[in-house]
Amino acid sequence: MAKIMVFLICLYPLGRLLTLALTDHLGANPIEFITRSTGTWTLVGILLTLAITPLRRLTGMSWLLKLRRMLGLFAFFYASLHLTTYLWLDQFFDWSAIVRDIVKRPFITVGIAAWLLLLPLVLTSTNHMMKRLGRRWGQLHQVVYVIAILGVLHYWWLVKRDLTQPMIYAVVLTLLLGIRIWYRFCQKRPG
Repeated sequence: MAKIMVFLICLYPLGRLLTLALTDHLGANPIEFITRSTGTWTLVGILLTLAITPLRRLTGMSWLLKLRRMLGLFAFFYASLHLTTYLWLDQFFDWSAIVRDIVKRPFITVGIAAWLLLLPLVLTSTNHMMKRLGRRWGQLHQVVYVIAILGVLHYWWLVKRDLTQPMIYAVVLTLLLGIRIWYRFCQKRPG
């Protein structure tokens, strides 16, 4: 039941975007609204995915692990919508303009790098690939920490004035990574 509820909650941002689009309520700049919304939900999805293990350790609720893959796949889904909005609606697949934009704006380079790093995680997220890769699967999926850092950096560099929201994401990410480091330190201590 929890999985179904989380699935429906993860679909909510898409449903909201579609409803706003169909009712012509995306604001004065619909492309920017869609881009920001999908980017926000990508970052939220990645941070929620990273929050599963600390929450499980702190609460003992091991059933939370069953949600991690779905949250990660939804994060990739929204990241793909985010990238597609940029490539299609913002740039109209003008590859020379896109290349110029990547060179001129480092936040775009970092965002695309994060999406490219997400791709192998999605491709190896099946049970079959987990078995096939064995221990290497876990090592590969640790790239999610780099992806999260790149995602926060992407957002931080994008914002020009009020850094409040990027700072909130940075603090949340720092806490999530800090909990992991603390837990590993405690595991290695004798006693």
